[in-house]
Amino acid sequence: MEASNRRLIRPSLNELKEKMEAKREQHGPREMPPSQRKPPGGPPEQTNAENFYYAKQVQMKTHMVVVLRDGEEILGSMDWYDKHCIRMLSEDGRKTVIYKASIKYMYKAE
Repeated sequence: MEASNRRLIRPSLNELKEKMEAKREQHGPREMPPSQRKPPGGPPEQTNAENFYYAKQVQMKTHMVVVLRDGEEILGSMDWYDKHCIRMLSEDGRKTVIYKASIKYMYKAE
């Protein structure tokens, strides 16, 4: 078999732009197809940043302070978490399950 010189022939970018503009002028403004529209309601509700943070703290066994809405502080490392709760492991081995809704804020202990 002989090798032949094949050349890819592509229209230039300017030609494509001109064709697109000409089509728009002919057909007038049209709506974008549903696949290209942005979803209504703004940004996504779930970014998974919270899960990423919790997973990192569990993996690193970071000592944390969890401050509850009533002012109580719980010290320990995060042992486990799910959609509604986290479980803290204190230094003396006690495990405490905390509802996320009852957490005011949390930070890394020094």
